[in-house]
Amino acid sequence: MIKRYQQLINEANHRLRRRYGTELKHTDGGAGSEMGPKYTQTVVFGADKLCWPNGGADPACAAIPYSTLPKDAYGPLTDIDPRGFHNRPRYLNSGTVMGPVKDVRAIYQLAVQKVEKDHRGTLGDQFVFAEIFGEQEYQRETQRLSSQGTGGRWYEWLSNALGASDSPLAANQTINNMTVIPGHRYEFGIGLDYTSEMFQTMTHSADDIRFLTFNDSSIFPEIMEQYPDVKAFPTIPPMDVQYAHGPLWYSSPGNRSSDLKDGILLPHSDKLDDLPERLDWFEVPLATNLYAGTIPSLLHINGDKSPLDDWWSSMWYHPYGRALVRRFIRSTQTRQAARAAAAGGQTWWDMRGGRGGVWTDSGTWMSWGEVCKKTEAEVCQDGKGKWGKEEGSRKVTNSFGMVVIADEDEDE
Repeated sequence: MIKRYQQLINEANHRLRRRYGTELKHTDGGAGSEMGPKYTQTVVFGADKLCWPNGGADPACAAIPYSTLPKDAYGPLTDIDPRGFHNRPRYLNSGTVMGPVKDVRAIYQLAVQKVEKDHRGTLGDQFVFAEIFGEQEYQRETQRLSSQGTGGRWYEWLSNALGASDSPLAANQTINNMTVIPGHRYEFGIGLDYTSEMFQTMTHSADDIRFLTFNDSSIFPEIMEQYPDVKAFPTIPPMDVQYAHGPLWYSSPGNRSSDLKDGILLPHSDKLDDLPERLDWFEVPLATNLYAGTIPSLLHINGDKSPLDDWWSSMWYHPYGRALVRRFIRSTQTRQAARAAAAGGQTWWDMRGGRGGVWTDSGTWMSWGEVCKKTEAEVCQDGKGKWGKEEGSRKVTNSFGMVVIADEDEDE
């Protein structure tokens, strides 16, 4: 995810430099100066196919850049599908974001100001963040167009007349003009993940995704027939996936003791903890955006929630879920840490640490068994029984006296 963020930022900054040029920037607290790009991007949001809930003539919808995907990526209906399914992702979605803390904080501070002072809170966070992005892009483009010479203005006019302009402000559509406030900050280094390499926003995009196992070539003819508009069908994973560590590289066997006297609350079990010795990314199903040719790092299930159920069993880690959690809990460096991770409690270690659970807002640790009790059948779907009782009944309590694994489920 981080490497993809860095690559995306590099590519975006190259485009910005080419489009908006450079300017003289002060350095060393104003003591020096040097030429640098006029605009840079540091923050990445997910991209959506439809602009909502902002009005269609608002800068959030009408002043933003076009997608970097090919103009015919979705076939003849690309960008003109009123339902949005064949539109290229172009609009900010507020559900996913990555960037340096100081830059993201500045965006959120403006969002809070819009909510509290400008009374935008009733319109929702999606409206507010999209508005911030739209204002940024409107200012960039108006400044670029106003600074052009005679030749540049003539080229923009001709491009617009021929329908070939790449400026959203030059398009034949109505855009609500912004009221520019002197001294107000509009530049926040925001950009979008147009190719869904980091964030796959799911609104109107579920049909773009297929789970591909790349060493099974028999599936490709059928999928290619179902997706005739795909220009470059992906037949191998992206290079960063190919060269990544294997899917199970982090699954340390942990403490292999099966003796409860060793203080391990999830003793090793050949039946429960076995994983394939070798597994590579070509052998597991990967959620693939067929139109962008990417394997997103993260799936953001917004809009229709049915993929949460429909896709769960297709996730590459699903067949190994129970063993991965059990191994992760035991992959601690000390016996005390392993006990704290498995049993829960108020044991602080390794910067709060904890394995296979969560810290609550009251500063207590809750194990997977406490948080997800009685969900094994739905989550694991492996028929191996209740968490911690797969091979026999026993009672375990954490340091707060709460039953983590019960002899009997009296509350059923």
